[in-house]
Amino acid sequence: MKTLEQAEHGHTEFHDAAAAVSHLCDLYEDAIQFLSGQFQRAMEHGAPEGRIRAYYPEIRFTTSSYARVDTRLSFGHVADPGVYSTTVTRPDLFNNYLEQQIGLLIANHDQPVEIGYSNTPMPVHFAVANDPNITVPQQGAAAFPLRDVFDVPDLSNTNDDIVNGTHEPIGGIHPLAPFTAQRIDYSLARLAHYTATDADHFQNHVLFTNYQFYVSEFEAYARAQLDDPASGYTSFVSTGNAEITAGDQPLAASPKMPQMPTYHLKREDGSGITLVNIGVGPSNAKTATDHIAVLRPHAWIMVGHCAGLRNSQALGDFVLAHAYLREDNVLDTDLPPWVPIPALAEIQIALEQAVAQTTQLEGYELKRIMRTGTVASYDDRNWELRDQHGPVQRLSQSRAIALDMESATIAANGYRFRVPYGTLLCVSDKPLHGELKLPGMASNFYKEQVARHLMIGIRAMEQLREMPLERIHSRKLRAFDETAFL
Repeated sequence: MKTLEQAEHGHTEFHDAAAAVSHLCDLYEDAIQFLSGQFQRAMEHGAPEGRIRAYYPEIRFTTSSYARVDTRLSFGHVADPGVYSTTVTRPDLFNNYLEQQIGLLIANHDQPVEIGYSNTPMPVHFAVANDPNITVPQQGAAAFPLRDVFDVPDLSNTNDDIVNGTHEPIGGIHPLAPFTAQRIDYSLARLAHYTATDADHFQNHVLFTNYQFYVSEFEAYARAQLDDPASGYTSFVSTGNAEITAGDQPLAASPKMPQMPTYHLKREDGSGITLVNIGVGPSNAKTATDHIAVLRPHAWIMVGHCAGLRNSQALGDFVLAHAYLREDNVLDTDLPPWVPIPALAEIQIALEQAVAQTTQLEGYELKRIMRTGTVASYDDRNWELRDQHGPVQRLSQSRAIALDMESATIAANGYRFRVPYGTLLCVSDKPLHGELKLPGMASNFYKEQVARHLMIGIRAMEQLREMPLERIHSRKLRAFDETAFL
């Protein structure tokens, strides 16, 4: 077997987070360069003798103390003495995140971290993923069976056991972070496929919508911001990684529209806004959030359309979700329906304030256009055509005020992945009261409401951006035995 020599590296202690991350970058770069070089050689000259392997770098942390830490912070410390570790991929992409999390760990426990290679092989597909000049042939297309020589993605250890709370420590070593390197690499590849933009462009604040109408408004807003030097925004990225830095620049059209078109209004520190059009349905909502979660965003919010369930609501009214009736079903295995999904005060306040700022209504007057309450998410778009006795009775018993197909999924996955979440919907039809979403009605409604609704989402995100990280990452999202890293 030919491997990247690990003995000469070993594990090195670091008391400085920046130095630790720099060493992670060096180790990772050495590993992917080794695998990429060996892979190209094998493609040109045929299978070498023996196996070729490189390993992910890892962070290891050991403490023997029950030392009391500042528990006002929901992350940055371990609960009990022991050995903790996590494998690392793309430390260049996660540089700021890793520096922050490692720095807190060192400061809170007054103990160093150890950086070195792990025992987890790096799949060749992920090692060459960021080199556009290298393509991994599909099974059977190469002159030799690829997995006979190189490691390939292994779904047996690419899972969500840590975040789902079902992980069993191996060899007494506990997880330090919510995702392993292989799980992250898997999602980075999926993100590029589904959104047609590279993970590097994603920002810390993510808006989800279920209508393409919001995209043109987001682009118009982005262009105006790029022409304002005081905005802090530096560029706008569209599908196909087309990027502009000035409002009057043209955007190259993407050769093929992806399943979930995604757009990024960027800031230098990553604190900008990403808009994802997830389309219709809870499956899409789960897919998008499953993969975006590995980027550890600071918040995600659903701004979409819904059916109003109360006769007192009007088309165009807003719904701020305080609770969720989960009949979407897609997360039942990972997060049982009996698990409550709490409203997060910081997100709720930001959304309500953004509605007030945008509509110029306050206090009791705000109730004219916004209701708070339970949002139900169904997995059947044509639920209106079913026998009404069962669904309507459950909706009434739950006190639901609105129904859609995505919001509960996004909130539940935010809860599962420890990503702060919220929902602000806009009533586009009232099927229980004879107001169906018909073509003429829809176009007039969208034209009047989309810009205002999107602006509320943007303003809420900009308020959250100014909030300290320790405030927005609520302890409500943390389990008994939680990882130190967010």
